[in-house]
Amino acid sequence: MKFVFKEKSRINKIVREKGYKLTPQRKATMDVILRNKEKHLSADEIYIKVKEQYPEIGLATVYRTISLLEEIGLLQKLNFDDGRYRYELMQSEENHHHHLVCRDCGKIVEVEEDILEELENIIYRKYKFKVEYHRVQFIGICNNCIK
Repeated sequence: MKFVFKEKSRINKIVREKGYKLTPQRKATMDVILRNKEKHLSADEIYIKVKEQYPEIGLATVYRTISLLEEIGLLQKLNFDDGRYRYELMQSEENHHHHLVCRDCGKIVEVEEDILEELENIIYRKYKFKVEYHRVQFIGICNNCIK
């Protein structure tokens, strides 16, 4: 729980620094994202979970909050080729990691190691091109689906 409180404080601070208010609807949406950060929820899934606690909230409000959080760099939109965008909380500007996506069950596993750091260095030395970020997804079949 200590991590969630620390992340909430960081997010609240960034939202305020960017000049936005922390409305109850924004707080509720951010809470759902924080509590489910490892699940890579879609906007609809976020909405359903927020609505469980705040039945009066509208879909458009949740979409606007997601869009705002993405715009100010707190959320990253991901496309796992399953017909909907999913969202991931950005831990920092150095949030490089990769994803393993099972094409059978849809399970998503984060690979924390930045396996492309050396390649970025080579690109910089050879092409004088500074990579700011990269996205890598490995599509395959997870261990459970192989069995």
